Amino acid sequence: MHVRKAVITAAAPDQNRLPLQQLVDCNGEDKTALQLIVEETVAAGVEEICVVIRPGDEDAYRSAAGNQLGNLQFVVQQKPCGYADAIQRAGEFVGDDPFLHLVGDHLYLSETDKPCAKQLIEVASEFECSVSAVQSTRENNLPYFGIISGPRVPHRQRLYEVERVIEKPTPTLAEQELVTPGLRAGHYLGFFGMHVLTPEILRLIEQLSSDESIAKPTLSDAANRLPSREKYLAYQVQGTRCNLGIKYGLLRAQLAIGLSGRDRDTILTELVDLLANRTEALSAR
Repeated sequence: MHVRKAVITAAAPDQNRLPLQQLVDCNGEDKTALQLIVEETVAAGVEEICVVIRPGDEDAYRSAAGNQLGNLQFVVQQKPCGYADAIQRAGEFVGDDPFLHLVGDHLYLSETDKPCAKQLIEVASEFECSVSAVQSTRENNLPYFGIISGPRVPHRQRLYEVERVIEKPTPTLAEQELVTPGLRAGHYLGFFGMHVLTPEILRLIEQLSSDESIAKPTLSDAANRLPSREKYLAYQVQGTRCNLGIKYGLLRAQLAIGLSGRDRDTILTELVDLLANRTEALSAR
């Protein structure tokens, strides 16, 4: 399997401005979140990238892309109908090819020399199937992620055969149906915001969209049906995600990026000084 296409979904009303935000990368250079996401994608060997955006956002995204603009094309999602619909809007771009999917409000930091996207693509290429990136997720974070369950692939430490996917399950449902052997109590395998998907996911989304009993199909709904059609794996990526959309998300992402880069010692010194000054100020009250 050769993954040469990627789809970045960035059309949600509470998400569409986040890729435009300015940060400083690990080398000390000013870049937008969009540039960092595209760099992650290109470093994984992807050649064509489609960004799904809201109506009226293309000019802002073109400006935010900087020197990465030549790698991008844009598709508009007219109404905010979720990731599944956004991926469906990119169906003509995807065609019959496997593709990498990333969400536009996440940044990814690898714990190895390989970017997170490259780790995932290598697994998908090895097993010739769809693979979702996952990471251990605490029970209190269940309302934010799709959760998978399934047995570990024999002789592979971080790889799982997906049997079930549920979008944002309750703790009770997760405990009953989504426990993965080997994880700590109260922890589950949650989506990382990154997938390698085959075109079969588009056919499943189309089927779900035509089902009148489902008001708004999610990507998790389609992924839950994928194991009945073809092999579907989940890989526990060696890295961390930075969700820009949560409270202080941009601040946390900037700190994580800075602490992984060349200015780590300077940032640590500044943080220690800030904490010391804050402690002194509180003591003086």
